[in-house]
Order: sequence, then structure tokens, then C-alpha cells
Amino acid sequence: MTVDVYSRLKQSILDKLRRLYGDEQAIAAYDRLIARLNQFPAAGQSGDLMLSERDALIIAYGDHLWRDGEAPLVTLRQVLQQFKLPVSGVHVLPFFPYSSDDGFSVIDYYQVDPALGTWQDIRALSEDFRVMFDAVFNHISARSQWFQAFLRGEPPYTDYFITVDPSADLSLVTRPRTLPLLTAFDTVNGRQHVWTTFSDDQIDLNFANPGVLLDMLDVLLFYVEQGAQLIRLDAIAFLWKQIGTTCIHLPETHLVIQLMREVLDMVAPQVIIVTETNVPHRENLSYFGDGQNEAQMVYQFALPPLILHTLRSGDASRLSAWAKTIERVSDRTTFFNFTASHDGIGVRPVAGILADDEIEALVKRTQAHGGFVSYKNNPDGSQSPYELNITYFDAITHPEVTAAQPDLAVDRFMVSQAIMLAFIGVPGIYLHSLVGSQNDLVGVETTGRYRSINRQKLNADALLAELDDPLSLRARVFSRYRQMLAARAAEPAFHPLGGQKVLDMAARVFALERTSPDGKDTVLALHNISDNSISINLPEGQHRDLISGQVVGGGDGLMLEPLQVRWLKRV
Repeated sequence: MTVDVYSRLKQSILDKLRRLYGDEQAIAAYDRLIARLNQFPAAGQSGDLMLSERDALIIAYGDHLWRDGEAPLVTLRQVLQQFKLPVSGVHVLPFFPYSSDDGFSVIDYYQVDPALGTWQDIRALSEDFRVMFDAVFNHISARSQWFQAFLRGEPPYTDYFITVDPSADLSLVTRPRTLPLLTAFDTVNGRQHVWTTFSDDQIDLNFANPGVLLDMLDVLLFYVEQGAQLIRLDAIAFLWKQIGTTCIHLPETHLVIQLMREVLDMVAPQVIIVTETNVPHRENLSYFGDGQNEAQMVYQFALPPLILHTLRSGDASRLSAWAKTIERVSDRTTFFNFTASHDGIGVRPVAGILADDEIEALVKRTQAHGGFVSYKNNPDGSQSPYELNITYFDAITHPEVTAAQPDLAVDRFMVSQAIMLAFIGVPGIYLHSLVGSQNDLVGVETTGRYRSINRQKLNADALLAELDDPLSLRARVFSRYRQMLAARAAEPAFHPLGGQKVLDMAARVFALERTSPDGKDTVLALHNISDNSISINLPEGQHRDLISGQVVGGGDGLMLEPLQVRWLKRV
């Protein structure tokens, strides 16, 4: 990095600190931050987003796979090695000591949960994969040392959390849950009501205090030192609070993300920021900033419910219309695509894209297929669906149909996954989708939490045995997934920074034309989302199906079989 670039970044950081905290506090914060940054070796020039068509991530908990007598992080690495998948990375969901929410109530940001393994295990995983860490910075566990010090009245932690008079008007605050926004705690200074956006065990941090920001930037830099190549900013939209506002997407929140980006650009420009904002699509896009100064990737939250709607309705029109609005923001940004994750299928992101009755149809489908629905509170006192709690496999096909017609269920599921893989961006594949998991109703009954339905922990050897049985449901899904991933990884047209054009071929076909960044390679990705055969007219010439290897001719109608996927390239 040149001296001029480095100086500009330092000045920009100071300017943002001044906007957040005023001159006096900003200068003190800046001096401390620069001293920390000076501990890093000089970084190379910040530049291109280092991604290719070979990039895809597996999403898994640190203990998603287990063996008796073995650290789960060791098991995870070994099994991923055995899978021999053409993927570049793994997103290990929060692997820190925690007190609730399966890891998202962090007790200590600087420790690996000893039940999972050690920092050495994380670093070993990063030798094989680009590892995404979770930065759960909006809130911290009520059992953390920081919050316990707050309860005891010990500085500096007395100002690390947000206390509010319960009579204050908080009606404008956007609520992602039905739980109370404030939680009462008995402290050395009496009973205080503390801001808790997500639960009474997840205490929101006070970023209006520059000490909090500096501590979290220290954590961010520590993650880089431990091998993080991608940083997922969890629930980042709620970071800054200002009574009298919605307390979501505030300008100060964007400034904090921009500061994180500039800090990483100075010392670790290869690290990618990924924002997790389960909000309506247009709001989600704001976290790209100007295309250069905020997240390099944002979660494509509208994609999961739209693909589900498409398979439910047998009509790709809504998905196609929305996909036409998706454009590459810059040569340094792209999308993080997924259909399933540790959470449910969020429906807020399709507000304004799907009609209310179409969202309600997804709600009813989820319940009919053995799943559940989580709700959020609205400012007017009403409630509305927030997410669908169900495995994506069972959301696509009713479990009874799967039992009777497993081949049909696999075909229906795989076309949903093919759409996600073909879409512009980087795919994120939840482990349970990779191996065709179904609803874990025992888990829900055991924990009492709807989200447990797709968080089942799997015995690694039992899973591998199932994958060795070609007739098992898991093996059928896994082999098809591996085949599609291999086809994608070998094709430059699927580059995350390439071109994408949606083609109107038939209401029952989702068709994409993908083009490599240099314009030399083009693929026509066809997905029949219906149970009927459809004839499609192709351009003249021969085309090779990247998935099957079959060569087909153009000109005359090409027959797409029910639920068939063809990724065609001119030969």
C-alpha cells in the first residue's frame, strides 16, 4: 500500500470517528486505534475482490458433526476433507463460549468453546478452506464478564450497555422478535432496564461509547490474526440506537461498517466483510454502500422465499421479475446466495415483492409440511410472520410425498438448489441442505425452540455410512450436489463478478444467461420448476450440458423434462 493511500485511509478513519463522537473523543479513539493497527505488518495494495467461480462456502456449526472422543472442529475438518467437494470455504457458525441461541449469545469473543476445540483447530481448518467467522457485535451474553461488571457498577463497563427509562416512547423501534425490547436487571445502582433487541440473554452493546467500538475493532483484528478470511457481521442493521428513530439502518451504523472496512483495507485487504441483514431487499442493498466503502458481500435474503414460492406455485414469473432487478453494484462487491441457514426462511425480505396472500401461502405450506412460523411485533401492536422454521428440503416437498416418491422429492429439491448455484454471487450451502436433511421435530420438542428444526447434530460416521449407500435420500442429494458444484467451479461464466441476464422463455422455466467477466464465456442456465415437460427453443448450433455432459442441438425445440436442470454452453 502506498504512503498516500495509507494516509488517506487514516484521515478518513479520523473523519468518521469525529462524525460519531466529536473532536475530543475522536482524537483519543484514533490514537488508540492507530497504535493497534501499527502492530500489523504493512499490507499490500487494497484492490480487487479476490473471488472466482470456484468459490462456494459450506455453512455449519462447529459441532454439526460429532464423533465420540474427538473435538467436533476436528471432526468437521476431517469430514469436509472426505467430502472432496469443489468448494473454497466454510462458514463456521459462532464457535465461542455462549449461553443461549446456539452460539449467538457470546460469553467471550476471544475464546473457542472448549466443547468444540481450540484456536489451533480453527487455524488448521483455515489451512484447507477460507474460513468465515461470525462477528456477533450487536449484543453479548448476559453471562459475559463485561455485563457482569456492569451489574457490579465497575468502570468502564457502566457505559457499555444501553439503559432506558421504561416510560420512554420506543414505539418507532423496529422489532425482529415478539420478546420485550427492555429487560430489567438488578444492579449495584438499583434496578435498571437494559436494551435487549433479541432476548433477555443477548444484551445490546452501546456503540455510542467509543470504548465499545474500539474493543470490537480489537476483536475484529484478533479474528484476522486467527485466520479469518471472511467476517460475517451478524444482525448488524440494529447496531446503533437512537430513541425516536426506528433504530435500524441508521447512518451511524453504516459509518461503523465503513470504519471496519477501512481498518481491514489498511492491514488485511484480503478479508471480506459480509453483512447479515434479514430485512426487505432494497434495505439490504444499502450495505454495499457506494460499492467501494462498505460490505463486499451481502446476504441475498430474498432468494430463499422467492425460490420456495416458485416451486410452490409452479410459476417462475415472480422470481424472474425480481432477478431482473439484480445488478452487479461494482467490481468489488457481489451477493452471498443461499436457500437455507441455521435460521429459518425469512419472509420480511420479500415484502413488496410477493403479495400478502402469496406470503400467507408460504406460511400455510410450512405448517402443512411439519414446520413452524415465528412472528415479530409491529409498531401498531399487531404481529406478522418473520421467518418459516423448517428444513428447506421439507419446505419444498411434503415429507409424506418424499417417503412415497423420493426421486421426485430429490428432483424438486435439486432444481431449487441449482437456481441458487447459477445465480450471480457466491453460494453458501447449509450442511443440512448438502445432505438432504429433513425436519428434526425431536430437536424442537427437546429444546422448545422452533429453530432447532434444522439444527440437528449428526453422528459423522453414521452420516458417511448413509452417503455410501447410493439408495439413501442423503446420498442422492449429496451426489447431485457434488455434480452441480463441480460443473459450476469449472465454468468461468459463473464467476461472482460476471454478467447475468434473465430470459423470458416460459412461466415454468427460470432461465439465466451468465457471462464471464471478460465476456468470453456464456452459459444458458435452464431450470424447469414444474412437473411437466416443456419445449424450449435454443439458438442455432451445438450446446453441451455442463452437468450431464450431453450435447444437444439448437434451432428446434429442446425438451426440458419435469424438474430438469440444464446448464448449456455453446460448443
